[in-house]
Amino acid sequence: MKSSQSIAKPAVITTPNDTEIRVERSFDSPREAVFRAYTDPKLLIHWMGPRKYKMTIEQMDVRPGGRWHFTHIDTDGTKYGFHGEFREILRPERIVQTWNFEGMPGESLQTALFEEHNGRTTVKSIVKFERKEHRDGMLASNMESGLNEGYDRLDELLRTTH
Repeated sequence: MKSSQSIAKPAVITTPNDTEIRVERSFDSPREAVFRAYTDPKLLIHWMGPRKYKMTIEQMDVRPGGRWHFTHIDTDGTKYGFHGEFREILRPERIVQTWNFEGMPGESLQTALFEEHNGRTTVKSIVKFERKEHRDGMLASNMESGLNEGYDRLDELLRTTH
């Protein structure tokens, strides 16, 4: 029986070279449900990012060539914008998209792979940056804490939606 308290392990974050970040996290849900949480704006706003942020989605056209844009709003009103383009959507296996954190230099390319084994899904993300300095800036931005909090929220959402 699943409890209401998350007992998931934090994401495994590695830097295999000077311009990449790799992230891996598993969820006790089928990959179709996890993939849908990544691509359905009505679900995405409930888990992406830290709890203290409100999220708005200005655009989310989930198809190759489709654009996306969302904003996190901190409790003090500070806004953090993100935007990009979907390059590849292979349901429910893979999402390839560009990723721009407004206010930070450079664009990254993110590939998210969804692998299911015995009803449990592992999401493996590879984020490729243009330069080492861009990768290091992202690592220094408290990314790990926000990412893990968002993944905990996703874990909670998946327990209530499938």
